[in-house]
Amino acid sequence: MSIELQNISKLYGSQKALDHISLNIKSGEITGLLGPNGAGKSTMMKIISCFLPPTEGSAKVNDIDVMNSPQLVKAQIGYLPEQNPLYPDMYVREYLHYIAGIYQMKGEIEEKINQVIELTGLQIEQKKKIGALSKGYRQRVGLAQALIHDPEVLILDEPTTGLDPNQLVEIRELIKKVGQEKTVLLSTHIMQEVEAICDRVIIINNGKLIADDTTANLNKLFSNSEIIHLELDKEIPKKELPRLEALANVTKIDDCKFELQPKESKDIRKEVFQWAVDSGIQILSMNKKINNLEDIFHQLTQ
Repeated sequence: MSIELQNISKLYGSQKALDHISLNIKSGEITGLLGPNGAGKSTMMKIISCFLPPTEGSAKVNDIDVMNSPQLVKAQIGYLPEQNPLYPDMYVREYLHYIAGIYQMKGEIEEKINQVIELTGLQIEQKKKIGALSKGYRQRVGLAQALIHDPEVLILDEPTTGLDPNQLVEIRELIKKVGQEKTVLLSTHIMQEVEAICDRVIIINNGKLIADDTTANLNKLFSNSEIIHLELDKEIPKKELPRLEALANVTKIDDCKFELQPKESKDIRKEVFQWAVDSGIQILSMNKKINNLEDIFHQLTQ
């Protein structure tokens, strides 16, 4: 396993930020870490990255214990915190040289810097001062510093915060590209981001692990796909809606829109359509409700 947590808890005084978290993240996975503000996401990533000690439990990266061998663990990890720690007065290449020195990198440093600049798309900005870069390019520099020593594990805390839609797409594609060869743990509040790039979703709330699965499996598990959204061409009283034996409940959304819930997991659209034909009513739209990750997140954390 690339990341292994066993019974991890973290206390800040009497406040429990993490409550007996256990999980394994395999090599080569892009895993989305979700949770409300204060759920414990950043604390968990700081423990994995050796910035905080756990109060209880053990954490390993590539089978190396974070408490026993923190320097070895840090050599395995590239970490981009939420507040990107850059030096605005340094030039891009100068900054990457500085980071390479911190990691005490050996060999062809210039070649490695050229490789990471190409990987992160910084070629046209590499001779500029960091302070002169856009938010999107500063995030690229942050990713470059996290990748400069070629780590096996990449930990990204809110990497797309404050980016415009075009920058979002660019950084997502970059993370997907990097994730083909590395294990990526990605914390974000943007559900579309997780659905677009992550193989797996972990949700924590109040310091507890409440979901850990693929997006597809979570959708199946929490699906309300048999609920029907119905829009008619004219207003009708709720009592005139189809009185079908399989229909458990009818909710009126507005004058012409309704939500129909069957008693069992059954597709009742044919029966509803036949009712509309018999009643001389036109259906403008009728479709199953499909949960997305945002719906699931609300169900689990509220």
